[in-house]
Amino acid sequence: MILLRRLLGDVLRRQRQRQGRTLREVSSSARVSLGYLSEVERGQKEASSELLSAICDALDVRMSELMREVSDELALAELAQSAAAAEPVPAPVRRPMLNSVSVAGVPPERVTIKAPAEAVDVVAA
Repeated sequence: MILLRRLLGDVLRRQRQRQGRTLREVSSSARVSLGYLSEVERGQKEASSELLSAICDALDVRMSELMREVSDELALAELAQSAAAAEPVPAPVRRPMLNSVSVAGVPPERVTIKAPAEAVDVVAA
């Protein structure tokens, strides 16, 4: 199962680390406790929109940019999850070809076909 809070936390951590900033610096600037920010980054706590706004302001990142990156991560995670869950497609089974039999001139009530139904294609002439 894909958890949005984990993806969001991963993106927030990467943003902070790209800037070379510590949790303490960002938590102080965002006026969020260091422990809570750490839990958000680890995906253990759901961040409210107000909290996300404060963190984005502290990181000088637009929330739309943050959410776009989260959306991209979510799309990749969904693809990976669906690819992992997909069962391999079985190869088509080739059935032996039946020999053609001409029944021209034979009254239809006299024609009897004895073969498995899935192996016979009957085409009216």
